[in-house]
Amino acid sequence: MSHPEHGPGQLCEAGATLYERALRDGRLQAGDAADAPCLIGSGLLRPAPGDPGLLEPVTPTAALHRLLGLSAARIAAERRRQERLVEQFEPLTRIETPAHVGADTPVLRLHSGTERINRAITEAMADASEEVLTIQSRAGLTGRRGEAAGTAATARDQAVLDRGARMRGLYQHTLRHVPAVYAGFQRLQGDVEARALDELPDRLIVIDRTVVFVPAGDDGRIALEVRHPALLRFFVTAFDRLWRLATPIYPQTVKRPTLNGVTPRQRAIAGLLVEGLTDAAVAERLGMNIRTARVHIAKLAAVLGSESRAQLGYLIARSGILDQEP
Repeated sequence: MSHPEHGPGQLCEAGATLYERALRDGRLQAGDAADAPCLIGSGLLRPAPGDPGLLEPVTPTAALHRLLGLSAARIAAERRRQERLVEQFEPLTRIETPAHVGADTPVLRLHSGTERINRAITEAMADASEEVLTIQSRAGLTGRRGEAAGTAATARDQAVLDRGARMRGLYQHTLRHVPAVYAGFQRLQGDVEARALDELPDRLIVIDRTVVFVPAGDDGRIALEVRHPALLRFFVTAFDRLWRLATPIYPQTVKRPTLNGVTPRQRAIAGLLVEGLTDAAVAERLGMNIRTARVHIAKLAAVLGSESRAQLGYLIARSGILDQEP
């Protein structure tokens, strides 16, 4: 029987059956695993000490952490490749091309520096008359706003609303309790709506579905202006799908339900703990400080009756809280 091809870290039907049997029995004859070489290749089975004719299973927790680590390494390598591409093409975007060359080609521009980014956004917003979509995962696209910058942004947004445009914003749930967020909304008059999710991609501004601004660096001081129709459709579709999953927070707040004593915030943390993330990584992903994250982790452990971090992951998986719809 030929072994079906599949990606690393995946299990075929025969492999899953044999691995489950190995976990129950403690060991397998080496010949029994011949039809599922993926078990040895992925490190789920290993030779038993002192008897190479037997194979013993690696615990599911250890195997999961190893495979997640490999996945994280691949993601990190891809991010480094993206950063190298940005560094390579950034000088090229500054080259002025003759007017007759690519006159009909959609624009791709890189803006460096807070002042230049704000100016480009303001210029684009000056013509907005339909809809502005924003994702604010942490600070604004150009970092934390001072009082003067915040006032200018409010005036800019109000001018857009006065032209009959609609504004929709996505925020992380951790920002729901920041008074400035609500104060900013309350100063605006018009069609304004905001929703929140536990996790969001990086910051984004879409204006009239004709131009989008996204960060091109980690510090928020480089932004990419995109006017390519295919990319615009992608960003708008991604926003709309996140919008349907999000919880309304303005103008009316919808309270998210607690499931079996586990709050929505703790449920989000549980999902990241199962992925093998550290406390610091959990806090970063959910936009909270590490102390708050640890308080929620301690409460989650108390609800599930966990006495250790290793046991907590097992209890989360067994409880089924990640399979329940909020």
